[in-house]
Amino acid sequence: MSGLLEGRVVLVTAAAGAGLGYATAKRCAEEGARVVISDMHERRLAEAAERLTEVMGDKPAAIGCDVRDTAQVDALIEAAVRAEGRIDVLVNNAGLGGDRPVVEMTDAEWDRVVDVSLTSVFRATRAALRHMLPRRSGVIVNMASVSGWRAQVNQAHYAAAKAGVMAFTRCVALEAAPAGVRVNAVAPSLAMHPFLEKTVSRELLEELTSREAFGRAATPEEVANVVVFLASDLSSYMTGEVVSVSNQHP
Repeated sequence: MSGLLEGRVVLVTAAAGAGLGYATAKRCAEEGARVVISDMHERRLAEAAERLTEVMGDKPAAIGCDVRDTAQVDALIEAAVRAEGRIDVLVNNAGLGGDRPVVEMTDAEWDRVVDVSLTSVFRATRAALRHMLPRRSGVIVNMASVSGWRAQVNQAHYAAAKAGVMAFTRCVALEAAPAGVRVNAVAPSLAMHPFLEKTVSRELLEELTSREAFGRAATPEEVANVVVFLASDLSSYMTGEVVSVSNQHP
């Protein structure tokens, strides 16, 4: 650990459980950050806060939030600022996938995936920028996916949402740059964690794993390391970029 985020305040959405959000929160804490975590699952959120206490030395602020609700997202940002005085880094980790061919997809399925995976990024970014722009300081890291670049059968809603995250990242980066605020995204190909194994069939996971360049899925920590890099001063001249974590071959 190198203290890359020493003294920074990092807010991570969808940080309960054992997926990318928790791994990101833990790695940021290990690098010296004051971490604030959020999720809509209150029990798992409390458990995540307990585990992070061992890293931080005290319990992090853990704030319940449904990222589909603008009022809750706005309240999350305000609560994080009250708890720690400011937000230096926002990690928009919330996302939701699905497995459905377009011809069978309902409006509700499409709307739910796009709302959680794309519109929530807009809501949280908008709220965070209201604090970052006047301070002329801040970093936002969005969780995209290689699905935003590559076609995947039965993933049209998720792929469209993640492609939207990439485009949104590039546009907001230009808007925020005059104030010195950086906005980048991470695009994992396949990161294995328990939640993914519960929501995606074993057959599909085996197929995706076989297509990974290294012949295995990434760990959540390997993705979190790239988030830490983008959140730190090591990437001080990067904005509007989407960084792929590993890659898939055809």
